[in-house]
Amino acid sequence: MPSAELKHTFHIAAPPTAVFAHLAEPSHYIGLSPLLVAVRDVRRDDGTVHYTAVERFRFLGLLRHDNVIGVTLVAAPEGLPESAEISGEVRSPGRVRMGYRFAIDRHGPGSVVTDTLSLQTPPGLLRFSLSQAGAVQQARARVLTERLARPV
Repeated sequence: MPSAELKHTFHIAAPPTAVFAHLAEPSHYIGLSPLLVAVRDVRRDDGTVHYTAVERFRFLGLLRHDNVIGVTLVAAPEGLPESAEISGEVRSPGRVRMGYRFAIDRHGPGSVVTDTLSLQTPPGLLRFSLSQAGAVQQARARVLTERLARPV
């Protein structure tokens, strides 16, 4: 299966503990990704969370498709308050697979986050999947930065 990796690093004016706590909670991903509209069936098991998410795609502004995906999230707080990691896997219909990893490190009073996505798709879907994942990755950085911004 064709595969590719996307990486985006950005700064947030919040400590690693706040970034980690936000990214470790599945319900916080609603709106964090512009495609994600629902999270349900959350099951927690020893630091691993399994849940179902719904991505909503619009084609030509008229047609709507809800893509139901299975998500696994692993929260590793061992390095807090200096660093932490959130990782996992997304399984989408059509054999699209995406591994993800947020490396969170202290940077002065805030944090630097490296968001890495690893995609695997059937032939013919990689370009579309990369464009969608890249747009989501950029939006996620912007929304997360806004959500966790410290008041002046």
